[in-house]
Amino acid sequence: MDAKFQVICDNDCTKLKLTPATDGGKELEIGDIVDYLNYNRIDFQIPELNQAIAGLSTELVIKINDDKNLPIREAMLIDIRDENMTCACRFMPPSDNGELMTPDEILNDLKHRGVIFGVLNDAIAEYCNNRSYTEEYIFAKGTEPVQGEDAYIEYMFNTDLKAKPTMLEDGSVDFFNLNIINHVEEGELLARLHREVPGVYGSDILGSRIKPRDVKRMVLKFGRNIILSDDKNEIYSKCAGHVNLVEGRVFVSNLMQVENVDPSTGNIEYEGNVQVNGNVATNFSIHAKGNVEVRGVVEGAEIVAGGNITIARGMNGMSKGTLKSGGNIIAQFIENSTVEAGGYVQAGSIMHSNVIAGTEIHVDGKKGFISGGKVAATTLVEAKILGSNMGTDTLVEIGISPTMKRRNKELEEIVANNNKTINRAIPILEAARDKYLAGKELSSDQLDNIKGLAKLVKDKKHEQHAAIEELEEITGLLEEEKNSQVIVHDVVYPGTKIVITDVSKIIKDPVKYCRFVKERGDVKMVGMN
Repeated sequence: MDAKFQVICDNDCTKLKLTPATDGGKELEIGDIVDYLNYNRIDFQIPELNQAIAGLSTELVIKINDDKNLPIREAMLIDIRDENMTCACRFMPPSDNGELMTPDEILNDLKHRGVIFGVLNDAIAEYCNNRSYTEEYIFAKGTEPVQGEDAYIEYMFNTDLKAKPTMLEDGSVDFFNLNIINHVEEGELLARLHREVPGVYGSDILGSRIKPRDVKRMVLKFGRNIILSDDKNEIYSKCAGHVNLVEGRVFVSNLMQVENVDPSTGNIEYEGNVQVNGNVATNFSIHAKGNVEVRGVVEGAEIVAGGNITIARGMNGMSKGTLKSGGNIIAQFIENSTVEAGGYVQAGSIMHSNVIAGTEIHVDGKKGFISGGKVAATTLVEAKILGSNMGTDTLVEIGISPTMKRRNKELEEIVANNNKTINRAIPILEAARDKYLAGKELSSDQLDNIKGLAKLVKDKKHEQHAAIEELEEITGLLEEEKNSQVIVHDVVYPGTKIVITDVSKIIKDPVKYCRFVKERGDVKMVGMN
């Protein structure tokens, strides 16, 4: 128990009762007593107080003056601190016949000092039930503001695109794949806005509001080919391509532009179109689902495109370069390369290359020659010059390949077999439908069989549709094959071999201005129309 002191107001003097601490309680401090006596304007002598406290072991009552004092009420000292966020109170005890403060008086004193917010009524009640004059009590606390959260944008793609080589499994570095492209699919989520959360005002114990810090607001910024969600919190890609973040704005494009394809870019693999403003270096590759345009030259590289390939200044494949296009291929020249086009091939010259076109090959540049290697097309090969005066072996093929003819036969069999399956199944399905409409119940096994048969018909119809489409395409080519020809606008040199479907002709002497067609099972040279 803490030590205590109390003023006793007798009829002819003023006394001070001192009670020592017990069980390790807080001892009396002379300063507390001096402050109390001074506060109540009671005369005293410091030496006498010091002497009394110094030897205090049992309760002691000492006379401190001969004045008659009126009863002293309990008093509360209020300390407002922590920038008006805390109210700390200490109490001075009443005299022996003085009155105690009531909870309402404490509240009124606090209010008089301006303390109107955060008053801790439970703490006041606790003090009134268990009073101590050596402790400090917290009777009011302000409320700190709740800080809000800044808005931020969560990007679903890599926004820090620095050229970083791919690490291979053996620990070596692949400098051809630098991971500099953010590929996106149509409908893919690109970014999500997490909106700002406003803060909540706080208050100090004097009732002044404390403002939280301002929060940062943001909006999604974007360019073309992007869909904004209804709540404006998410953006999606409108098309397949690549996505970039430029100065805080999201861009999606199905055209990727680079200056060159070389060690600075690594290999390119892209869902859309690719435009190379310069050159494609040896050993690098471009794989694109769309078109590829190269405005410079292509060296011993690989270009694969779902659409067209255009090379403004031509290609020298160095015997390892390849072009493969689902559409057409156009180049100023093609040398020492392997080329395959789903459509036509058009070039100013072709030298020592293996070139295959789905439809036609046109070599109509200033030189306009096909020399060395092999060229093959379905319906037409047209050039100024075939072969060379050096007798370079040059192979020219036109017509449908035996492989495609075998595929045509396979498709015809698939279509016939599917028709049989569908025609057998439909009456069974129709009969089951009629039973159902008539109100007749089917067993579970019958229902399972009907469901399986319906799925089989659906699958066969889907297969049939794809087969018929492919068959029609091949049939069209077979029809065109009847008019397949090789046209030479200048000269065909000896050493050139011309193959039309399954027959061939080797040119032994130079011939000019002619066409080669298939007549009566042989390759015939005929005049120009």
